[in-house]
Amino acid sequence: MPQYNGFKTVPKIAINDHDTLSLVYTPGVGASCLQIAKNPEAATVYTNKINSVAVIAFDYEEAIKRAIFLKSVLLIDAYPLVIKKDILKSDLKLAIENIYINFCAIDLSLIQDFVSDIDFNIDIPVLKAPVSDLKDFFGAIARNVFMLDTSKLKGDVKERSLQLHELAGGVIETQLTEQKREKPVAIVSDGTAVLGFGNIGALAAIPVMEGKAALHAEMSDINSMSFCIKTQDKNELIKIVQIFEDSFSAIHLEDIAAPVCFDVEKNLSNTLKIPVLHDDQHCTAIIVLAGILNALSLTGKKLEHTKIVITGAGAAGSAITKLLLHAGAKNIILYDINGAVFKCRESNDKYLEELAQITNPDDERGSLEDIINNADIFIGVSKGGLLTKEMVAKMEYQPIIFALANPEPEILPDDAKEAGAYIVATGRSDYPNQINNLLVFPGLFKGLLDGHINKVTDDLKLECAIMIASMVEEDELTVDCIIPDALNRLLPLKISQAIVDKFGNA
Repeated sequence: MPQYNGFKTVPKIAINDHDTLSLVYTPGVGASCLQIAKNPEAATVYTNKINSVAVIAFDYEEAIKRAIFLKSVLLIDAYPLVIKKDILKSDLKLAIENIYINFCAIDLSLIQDFVSDIDFNIDIPVLKAPVSDLKDFFGAIARNVFMLDTSKLKGDVKERSLQLHELAGGVIETQLTEQKREKPVAIVSDGTAVLGFGNIGALAAIPVMEGKAALHAEMSDINSMSFCIKTQDKNELIKIVQIFEDSFSAIHLEDIAAPVCFDVEKNLSNTLKIPVLHDDQHCTAIIVLAGILNALSLTGKKLEHTKIVITGAGAAGSAITKLLLHAGAKNIILYDINGAVFKCRESNDKYLEELAQITNPDDERGSLEDIINNADIFIGVSKGGLLTKEMVAKMEYQPIIFALANPEPEILPDDAKEAGAYIVATGRSDYPNQINNLLVFPGLFKGLLDGHINKVTDDLKLECAIMIASMVEEDELTVDCIIPDALNRLLPLKISQAIVDKFGNA
């Protein structure tokens, strides 16, 4: 019988084609999110919450052993979490009451003396002392799918994705390994900016985080786990991640709304000893820049000579702007709900004013229709249907359209092409030129971990973007192929090696 010493996260279904990708991740995963937002009980149907247990201890090795026992004997997907021995009971209570949404039960049997007098206000079982039937106490239910034929699923992408999530009980599970493994990456969200749905809450965000975990495993063999946090108080969010820091190898922030995401990322980057990366900022900016570099090479234009309009001035828009400027762009105009962003605009907060100081050099003002005039590039990270055919027609010759809102882009590719767009990209897998963070985060995290790198710099992001762009061979580069395939297994290895070679610490 094997001697198990670790575990890894694995997808419940192989993600080996674009159709399956669209069901596990975007655009299909959004259907599960919306079902849970309408009915919280649906989380036990569309995610692996029903078979996930948190094992909390003062010692990580003890937690691992307990997790291995629960998986090997009861088939429970148990996740080891470690806390410091000097933690305040009030802080542990706060933490558990905000992370329990990811699990069907909390196992505190390894610290039972410490927690015996704590009354947790949660609606799942909390194990503080031995019981005769653990499986029954936890109420865990393992749902596995073997040899599932996704072609048998019925309906459109959303309907088929719902069927897949329900049949499988989410898209990830754990698998025991004989070798020790790196601690998991925590995929952290408070659910305030999920896909294009906005603030639907942390519980409803779990399908996205499970999708990310499945892709981490599939593309770069990285352990990761959904770690959605119920509170939307940024200080509590930061504290909870800090409490469990020693449980993880890195922090993958996801779907946290601006401006809170900026403070959370900055604080955690400065206080934790492990890498902290905000997907919606860093990874989105990297893949957008990679696509823009290749699109521009087809038009013959230079980045520094283009006019760029970006709709959405939140996490993604801010990071894209800063990285494009770092790469050489000179004329970027941001647009948000209050119109064009310009210096000293009354509605600017401190983050928008910071952006205003480095963008919009000609002080353009007004609506999107006003500022889109003569633009070379449109980048949408906002909401569906915002860009019209008439606006595209007002752009410069051979306009580049990156309509990246999910699941509905700012303009549909066919409409953009009819209006004169030369190159169109979206965030969806069912159209050409998918600008997908999947092309970035597996390789980027692998590089950070392999290279023992704790800080994500602009130079590192630029290196990633250049590497991704270079993966499209010159003879393959066309208006419908400006970016590598989202399931290119070689890309994460190339990104990782480039990061380690240039920025790694021996």
